[in-house]
Formats: sequence, structure tokens, C-alpha cells
Amino acid sequence: MQIEPFRLERWLAEVEVDADVMLAESGVRPLSADRFDTDPGELGYVIPTAGDSTFRAKIGDHHGRSADETLFTCGTQEANFLALLALADTHVVVVTPTYGSFTGLAESLCDVTRVPLEEPDWELDPDAVASALRPDTDLVVVVNPNNPTGRHHGEETMCAVYERCADNGTYLLCDEVYRLLSPDPIAPVSSFGRYGISTGGVSKSFGLAGLRFGWLCASRGVLAAAENWKDYTTIAPPKFGQHVAEQAFDRRAELLAENREHVADNRAAVEASLDAHGLAWSAPDCGVNALVEVPPGFAGGYSFCRSLVTEESVVLAPGEAFDRPEWFRIGFGLHREELEEGLSRIEAFLARHG
Repeated sequence: MQIEPFRLERWLAEVEVDADVMLAESGVRPLSADRFDTDPGELGYVIPTAGDSTFRAKIGDHHGRSADETLFTCGTQEANFLALLALADTHVVVVTPTYGSFTGLAESLCDVTRVPLEEPDWELDPDAVASALRPDTDLVVVVNPNNPTGRHHGEETMCAVYERCADNGTYLLCDEVYRLLSPDPIAPVSSFGRYGISTGGVSKSFGLAGLRFGWLCASRGVLAAAENWKDYTTIAPPKFGQHVAEQAFDRRAELLAENREHVADNRAAVEASLDAHGLAWSAPDCGVNALVEVPPGFAGGYSFCRSLVTEESVVLAPGEAFDRPEWFRIGFGLHREELEEGLSRIEAFLARHG
């Protein structure tokens, strides 16, 4: 099995340790551990290895599934990994731009067709997805809200995509790790029917990335296949992560309201800064990411981002990591003072190169 390097992660590994300001982060600023009970008792394996059954029932119910149709994982990344290993055999359709693990992993397993979102509004066209389907298509993959654009596909659109997949006997996997940042979240794809699969976790919307805790909600057949693969990866979810994640989920109304307000304020600051310099962006309506057009005078995203980190010690994500070299991704979920410092440095950089 051959797999391409994960371009975003390799870029971050190269530059983020020594940089002053991290504006490529794709989640909400982390919450302090002292807001939770951090003593899970003995640090043994989680038993059963699928995760605590009571907590799985809560997550499953939230996603239109049962505890037996819910699997706890080490972050949303592992949930997506297991779903692809369980289902990707012949052909997968991936809606792009997207998080790089979907294209990289899928292309290491089978044939892949990419369906681009329609610019300039980055809309998802269900008919474009339908046109990409083949009789042997195993899976369609969508990230909603989208990473890297921050655009949110509405429930009518997602239902239309699901119907086209179900008519073809194809599963629809939706990474919903940003879903709960919406003030009015749409129904999870896993609740649409047999062919719906939802993945999520507490990293992005909750600001608890360090817990490494996620979930996969799907039919029992898919869950069984994913759980079989999990026996060869992490075996069980983290005991500490599960302990704190359940508290966060039980307090989600409070925590998410706080995070939504924080993100909205930060988004407004980014929009004002970009408008002042005439830079186009993807106008995110959910999540904490946006694509921003590379200014004139640079060869592409890598050129712009490398110059910025060299001169101003600010990290952005080059658009080449999302197959959009004319853009870069900015994250605005971080602490406000860090965001303001980063924007100030970007403005100084643009003034010198404008």
C-alpha cells in the first residue's frame, strides 16, 4: 500500500514549532482542563472497546442511531480512517476542496473521482455528485461544514445527495466535526437512513482536540467492519478522553454557545482585515476556517505562506494542501489576542508587498 505524504501536516510539522502565531489551526481555541473533572479512575482499557455503552447511547441517539451503531475512536481522524478502510474497495467520490486525509487515503485504496464545489459560493451540487457515481461506487465523502472553505451545505442539499447515493446503493460519509458550531445544526447524515454515515468528535467545535476523542455512527454492518479494522489500530478509545468528552457532551449547550460567540466575533475581525486589503475569501458561514485568495505577486499559496512565516513568523495553510494553489487557508478559532497579533503582522506584510 502506497500513500502520498499528507501535505498539510508535513507543512505544519516544518513551520509551526518555531512560529510566533498559528493561524492555520482549524479548531476552536482549546478549553482549560480545570473546567472538567479530570480523574477517570484507573487508566486501564475502556471496556467494551467500542466505548462506554451509556455514552454511546447518548451519542447514537443524537445521530439517529443506537449504541450498537456507534463506535468511539481516537479523534474524528480515526473514525474517517476506519470508515474508508471498511468501505473503500473499488470507487470513491470525494467532494473537494476537502481535508487532505480523504483524498490521500482513498486514492491509496481505490479509484477516486473528485467533485469540486461550485465557485464563487462553494456550493455543493447534488447532480454533480450523481454524475460521478458508477454502479460500483462504494462511498461518497463530504465534509459539512466544509474544511477548508467554512461553507455550510443545507439539509435540503445533503438530503438530495443522500437520495442519489441511496438509489445507487452507495454509502454517504459526512465528516460533521464542525456541525455543532452552527447555531441551527442540520440533522446528521447518519439519521437519513441505512446508507448515511456520520463522523464527529470534540476537537473542533468543542475546543478539546487534546482529548483525541471521536465517533462513527452508521448501520451495524458498517460498524462491524470498522470495528474489525479498529482491532488493528487503537483497539479502544482513550480512557481520559472518554471521561472528559462525556462531560463536555452533557454540557454542550453551554460550551457550544460560548464557542459560537467566540468564533463569530473572530470571524468579523478577519473579514474586516481582509476587506481593508481587498482580498477575496470564501465567506464562511460556519466553522472556523476560510480560503483567502493569494494576493498578486506570489506564485501561489506555498510562496505566500513561506514568505509570511519567514518575515512575520505567522503560519497559514497553503492552498496547495487542498489542491487550490491560488488560495490559502486561515483559521480564526484561536484566542482573540493571538488572532489580532496575527492579523496585524499579515497587514504589515501586505503593506510591504503591496
